[in-house]
Amino acid sequence: MRRRATGTARHRRSLHAAVALASAGLALAGCTAAGKAGENDSGGGSKDGTVKVGLVYSRTGLLADYGKQYRDGFMAGLDHATKGTGKVAGHGVEVTERDDAGDPGKAVSAAKNLIGKGYKVLAGTTDSGVALQMAPLAAQNKVLYISGPAATDAVTGINEYTFRSGRQSYQDILTAGTMLGEAKGKKVTVLAQDSTFGQANVAAVKAVLGAKGAKVGSVMAPPSATDLTPFARQVKAGGPDLVFVAWAGSTAPALWTALDQQGVLEAGKVVTGLAGTASYPVFGDAGSKVSFLAHYFPGAGGGNAVEKSMIDSVGKAGGTPDLFTPDGFTAAQMVVRAIEEGGATDTAAMVKALEGWSFDGVKGKEQVRAEDHALVQPMFVAKLNGKGATARPELVSTAPMDEVAPPAKPSAG
Repeated sequence: MRRRATGTARHRRSLHAAVALASAGLALAGCTAAGKAGENDSGGGSKDGTVKVGLVYSRTGLLADYGKQYRDGFMAGLDHATKGTGKVAGHGVEVTERDDAGDPGKAVSAAKNLIGKGYKVLAGTTDSGVALQMAPLAAQNKVLYISGPAATDAVTGINEYTFRSGRQSYQDILTAGTMLGEAKGKKVTVLAQDSTFGQANVAAVKAVLGAKGAKVGSVMAPPSATDLTPFARQVKAGGPDLVFVAWAGSTAPALWTALDQQGVLEAGKVVTGLAGTASYPVFGDAGSKVSFLAHYFPGAGGGNAVEKSMIDSVGKAGGTPDLFTPDGFTAAQMVVRAIEEGGATDTAAMVKALEGWSFDGVKGKEQVRAEDHALVQPMFVAKLNGKGATARPELVSTAPMDEVAPPAKPSAG
């Protein structure tokens, strides 16, 4: 079956963008051609007993903070999955890091270089635009590719060689839907900026919650607007059952102040995405009045054994677990599974080993869906306690993985 086409522009976010729904990259694009890699010039397989894994991620650039979280998680996950030995089925695992700086061209160049050296396993990708260029490269060269925090739904089912170790945007919106209850006949207002990023969020909410019978409308503000009170009043006047906020940029504190002052936060349920620790102070006094859909925050997994392992390992290495640390940890678990069950050089066997695999992850029980390689996983609803530097999330509820699973989309091959 052919994969449904998707075509929205990639939006690069500042730190304040973390308060938006798709802080990990709902908006997407990228125009660099993938192409095939060159001839092998050195082995990436297991001639010397070592399996070489290429980690291509944003070590620098706008998403460097997210990249570090991913990388820290990967190293912790590798240690956990190999029980501290760094070996899988007798093979050592050697990780080679490459910086894509959030640039699809740099990512593709780095990946081609690694593939040309015989690497059979690639992981990483913080940015959705990068992931959409890496995936076809993996298929053309028949290497296993495990995408990271990139949230675009288009990665799911894109080809048989591509998997994901994080959540996707559909799961975010379904989590918001759990706060709406029965969607049929309910009124949902998306509050966003009139930009590609904002329009993509409106379209996504219509596609997901609108399909369930909700009446989805929007209030769109110019990205340059600094007085946001009129837009807050417009939202309140509409009397929605749920307000879905997707906001990026430095005006986020002003937005939340306006919503609070105009009584929007008391009038109904207001939902937005919970991003990394650095975003918590943005909400100010409004933080305790907002419901947050959450991919992850430390403690969300209920302190299960895998989550404890990740938190302890990252802490001992001098890092701090955050939003995308589990994505790296899960990717390492998947790499180890692929090598252990599929061997060190047979990519088709690695793919088979991952399809349908259920495992204990940082967030709880998770599964790699065989049909399209979606990572079916629990999602969380949280609230913020405190404000400013003292603000911390508290778990309100957990949405079981089946409840927030995206619709199956068979691989495009």
